[in-house]
Amino acid sequence: MDKINYEKKKIKFGKHIVKLRERIKSIDYPDRSISQQELSDKNQGITKKTLGAIERGETNPKFETILALANLLGVSLKELFDFEIKKDDLK
Repeated sequence: MDKINYEKKKIKFGKHIVKLRERIKSIDYPDRSISQQELSDKNQGITKKTLGAIERGETNPKFETILALANLLGVSLKELFDFEIKKDDLK
């Protein structure tokens, strides 16, 4: 069985979260994507610091945080975890 490289997975997941966040338009600046701060200000239990750590692949978010993140981004759990995994990520 192949060994999973969790660090690479966390980074890929973080980049996916950035892409999902960037689909949301800023209320203050309609020509830009929502910022980490603006998203965290929606007060769903995720701070800007936590969101940044997730986006950089530096943390393993708790299940509650994952649920809140999906809610904040307006996506299902399936879409939240729908990012490409390549065979090289398993090494």
